[in-house]
Amino acid sequence: MTRVAFLHTGAVVIQPVMELAREYLPDVTAINYLDDRIVADLGDEGTASSVPVRVADLVGAAETAGADVVMLTCSSISELADPVSKELGIPVLRIDEAMADEAVARGERIVVLATLPTTCAPTTRLIQERAALAGVDPVVASEVIEGAFEAVSHGDRGRHDRLVAAAIERVAADADVIVLAQASMASAAEAARVDVPVLTSLVPGIRRLREAVDAL
Repeated sequence: MTRVAFLHTGAVVIQPVMELAREYLPDVTAINYLDDRIVADLGDEGTASSVPVRVADLVGAAETAGADVVMLTCSSISELADPVSKELGIPVLRIDEAMADEAVARGERIVVLATLPTTCAPTTRLIQERAALAGVDPVVASEVIEGAFEAVSHGDRGRHDRLVAAAIERVAADADVIVLAQASMASAAEAARVDVPVLTSLVPGIRRLREAVDAL
């Protein structure tokens, strides 16, 4: 049986990812790896340089455990997917890549919302990268939603979702499409009342993983 490994930087994402894995990948064995200090360490000059090595070590552990493909579920480390894949010789996918492709296909004005600075910048760069590959040049704006990450970190999902939904509604007038940078933000999308698409990474990311598994 095919094995897929998910690399997480927050425990909050594991349950929704596994629910989608059971739906879209019922024939696959899933393995989860978690390093819940990565996001904090990325923001610390003394520890940020350790993150690429740690991600590579986790991917290596997944490969040793028999994984055929690895998916990074955190946008803060998504830029490590290609170099780690080339280093270790195993496919490493980014959960947010399919979302970025959809964003550049759907509008010229893209607004990225994030709850962490360490996620906002990589997601913006990913959209610009995928736009260049698609031959388009959208205007990409971004914003970090203050207080939302702290809320969800302390178990207050309701406050997190209210803050994110309010930000979605506020920026919608100046956007053709809104991108939620973190998989953990997906629960807030349904609460917002806007007329523009609000994209999240989980479903399109797992669908692309399904395609990758089928191609093995």
